[in-house]
Amino acid sequence: MLSRGKDYAGTRAAFRWDIPEAYNIGVDVCDKWAAAEPERLALIEVDEDGYGAIRETSFTELRAASNRFANVLTAMGVGGNGKDAGDRVAILLPQRRETAIAHIAAFKAGCVSLPLFTLFGPEALLHRLRDSGARVLVTDPASYEVIAGLRADLPDLQTIFVTDGGVDGAEDFDAALAGAAPEFTPVATRAETPGVLIYTSGTTGNPKGALHAHRVLLGHLPGVEMSHDFLPQEGDRIWTPADWAWIGGLLDVLLPALHHGVPVVACRFRKFSAQAAADLIRRLKVRNAFLPPTALKMMKADPESLSWELQMRSVASGGEPLGAQLLDWGRKALGVTINEFYGQTECNMVVSSASSLDAPEPGAMGWPVPGHEVAIVDSLTGERLPEGAEGAIAVRAPDPVMFLGYWNLPEATETKFVTGPEGRWLLTGDRGVSGSGGRLRFKGRDDDIISTGGYRVGPAEIEDCLISHPAVQMAGVVGQPDPLRGEIVAAFVTLCPGYSETATLREDLAQHVRARLAKYEYPRAIYVIDDMPVTTTGKIIRNALRARLPEETV
Repeated sequence: MLSRGKDYAGTRAAFRWDIPEAYNIGVDVCDKWAAAEPERLALIEVDEDGYGAIRETSFTELRAASNRFANVLTAMGVGGNGKDAGDRVAILLPQRRETAIAHIAAFKAGCVSLPLFTLFGPEALLHRLRDSGARVLVTDPASYEVIAGLRADLPDLQTIFVTDGGVDGAEDFDAALAGAAPEFTPVATRAETPGVLIYTSGTTGNPKGALHAHRVLLGHLPGVEMSHDFLPQEGDRIWTPADWAWIGGLLDVLLPALHHGVPVVACRFRKFSAQAAADLIRRLKVRNAFLPPTALKMMKADPESLSWELQMRSVASGGEPLGAQLLDWGRKALGVTINEFYGQTECNMVVSSASSLDAPEPGAMGWPVPGHEVAIVDSLTGERLPEGAEGAIAVRAPDPVMFLGYWNLPEATETKFVTGPEGRWLLTGDRGVSGSGGRLRFKGRDDDIISTGGYRVGPAEIEDCLISHPAVQMAGVVGQPDPLRGEIVAAFVTLCPGYSETATLREDLAQHVRARLAKYEYPRAIYVIDDMPVTTTGKIIRNALRARLPEETV
């Protein structure tokens, strides 16, 4: 745990990593608490509306259920040797008890868990399942309808388990657990054993799988503790609207909270609303939350927000700078100073503010979290740049939270690093400056990733999808500034002969992407142009497209 000092410098100086050679996430977040405090509350689950029946799960129940599913996996010949990457177990479920059970069971069995977002369309799911070679998938009846149509193209997928009574063509998850033993001897994994595979969007090609070792949870802890003003405290109870399929939901909230024995509220709204979020926080006595900037902006926009009188202990947010107005609103409406943090799927929670140590500086995302060395460097030479100079935000390697590499892409992995006079640095792909007191400021991305509503979206996948529409000849995708979402996906297209620009066609193109990729990836702005700016090698010049955005949006 992070030990609080009198200030940031003292807190950082006192921190030391303690990464054991043998370590298993599943044992850490579940079994230790079941042994020490059998009735301790682990999960509080409500439905997608936030008002349905509450289903509570103790650590003892979580241990028994995850052991049962680990036994099911092992009996099927699915598992790992505790050293190399084990079989991949895909989990396509919303925030619910079964999601936690499946992840923990996969860890215990020596497998690699593969979180998948329920809003993914068929093409997004097909790529991730096929590229990872997942042998097992756990899902619910709604998502199974999508998966069933992909089955013939997934030769490695051995078994699909479906919750809530199961469906024809798949195994009944609940029945499988009921028929398995509640005791299981976890595979003896090491801290360096691969444990989690999370796909992250890139600017070229398909999304890449970031492979993490079991130590990734321990690597997250200082950043989680700091951004929540030294989690855990007596009475803490945490929630996030961010899906557990993302690193922000899984490794910033669910697993760190269970590690500390902090109860997790499981609820991802069918449609997020400010009032529903406030009601959930009040009714379930949520004291801690990770609220993405888009959620905070929606809550701030509610005309009744200043009368909520919520008294939370900590709120953390990350993904884009918050600004002085949002911070001031948070103090009045939520009762806390919101702590901003920074990271990415490959190397997360490495920068954070902590209002209990010092008031935040608007525009600054925080300090390097104790245990992580984060600096502004020259992306070509790896040299550390002086205070005030803009450069690449980089993290010193090795680092416990840092990924092992991209799944089956060693060359792409190598391009993430640069070696300089002080050693090897992971380049985040973002640019920033360092200021007084060591605080870091985010300046922008040096790639074409779009940050929309808390999601990081790569343009290449959307461009490929648009081109698959019969009306589209070429497509280029960029981020367009948006006051609510930070950015929206904006698409520039040239049309094939015989097609002309109409409102109906724009809507059809948007739905074409929405149905095939993910609901948050579809272009909310579509511009038809006569010529696509490209290099001599045919690469789209996205900077030229950004220059064509309407002036009022830039």
